[in-house]
Amino acid sequence: MADELTGQTIELLQTMIRNACVNDGTPESGEEVRNSDVLQQVLDGCGLDIQVYDAAPGRRSIVSRIEGSDPDAPSLCLMGHTDVVPVNPDGWNRDPFGGELVDGEVWGRGAVDMLNITSSMAVAFRHLADTGFKPKGDLIYFGVADEESGSAYGAQWFADNEPDAIRADYVLTENGGLHSGPAEAPVIGMNIGEKGVAWRKLRIKGVPGHGSRPFRSDNALIKAAAVVNRIADYSPPPRFHELWPGQVESLNVDDETKAIMLDPEKIDDYLRAFPDPAVAGHFWSCTHTTLSPNLLESEGKMKTNVIPDNIEINVDVRTVPGDSTAEVQAHLNAALGDLADQVEIEIIMDDPASISQINTPLWDSLQRAVTKPFPGSRLSPQFIVGFTDARVYRDMGAVAYGAGLFSPELNAGEFGSRFHGNDERIDVESLRLSTNLWIDVAKDLLS
Repeated sequence: MADELTGQTIELLQTMIRNACVNDGTPESGEEVRNSDVLQQVLDGCGLDIQVYDAAPGRRSIVSRIEGSDPDAPSLCLMGHTDVVPVNPDGWNRDPFGGELVDGEVWGRGAVDMLNITSSMAVAFRHLADTGFKPKGDLIYFGVADEESGSAYGAQWFADNEPDAIRADYVLTENGGLHSGPAEAPVIGMNIGEKGVAWRKLRIKGVPGHGSRPFRSDNALIKAAAVVNRIADYSPPPRFHELWPGQVESLNVDDETKAIMLDPEKIDDYLRAFPDPAVAGHFWSCTHTTLSPNLLESEGKMKTNVIPDNIEINVDVRTVPGDSTAEVQAHLNAALGDLADQVEIEIIMDDPASISQINTPLWDSLQRAVTKPFPGSRLSPQFIVGFTDARVYRDMGAVAYGAGLFSPELNAGEFGSRFHGNDERIDVESLRLSTNLWIDVAKDLLS
């Protein structure tokens, strides 16, 4: 049965990759209806109520549930998003939307983020329904649109418009299940919290003019370049959140290194000199509010011989626990210095950091489930630097974890580089482990 379920997960993942539900942040992108329709086909015929919701044309999400026998028992939601980020095929060794199975790995955009989880959850949910699973509390499957661009047509839309359709006490979503620690004391990380997301649009004004007369002109692009440089050079002091000591303790490094990583006076110099930039970048983001200017555009079409009068810069700000709207503004003011009064700032997203407690029945069920394939392993609560739809559920009062279970052979650093990166792929063993995890957790928690 395990091999059969894994095969179903592989096939579903390949189909969802090939549907190319690319979300570029515009309302008309995503077309998650393609993946929602596939998920509906997977769940059809098992006697369950299946609801679809269109937050906007093409932006469809799907909700199904196995109703519990006890209305007072806690409910569990398995939530996966159906959209993926854009891709540049030139950087790939294979077709990013081919969904190829090569040497035990499924390749394609979304294989890691997070169609592997979305597909394995659907297969597990269907298996539980087919085998007559009778939970005490509701088990919900939620295939949701628009996670990659802030959830306005997905989880946040449900929270604002249809909260009862997705409401749950406990939620599992992306992304946990990586192995670390020494061989004699293996550790499996589960994400219980995430940084805040505080996207900002910065507008810089100038005076239009002819490109042949740049002397003493007020060129908005030149001022924007200075703004970008100042934000890029800005380095706020480190701040250690409550989970950081535990994350450091779970690392397979010596005690001296752990002491440095827990010392706010030493960690910055240590990370600047760290030989692996990807690992250093991750640890930096874990311990700092970060500001990344990632998009520059103009309200009108720019032309080579016209001095621009309006430039917009989108800045991806990720905040540590405790940073509010006021702290984000303070960071920007500090970065911009005397340019601050020349920049208009618009809030795009403003969600604070969020953390779920671990003294819960769901955490205990996860611990029991991972020890089935990996006896002696222990769970480690992790705090991630990206954002997920878990933040929406936490705001609704739920306990939400980023979960999953991956092969011990999967290198955490390489895995992390595949998020929104080239040659995204996931191994079949990880698909098998995750599919079984959802089944084991649901039975343990809800029976």
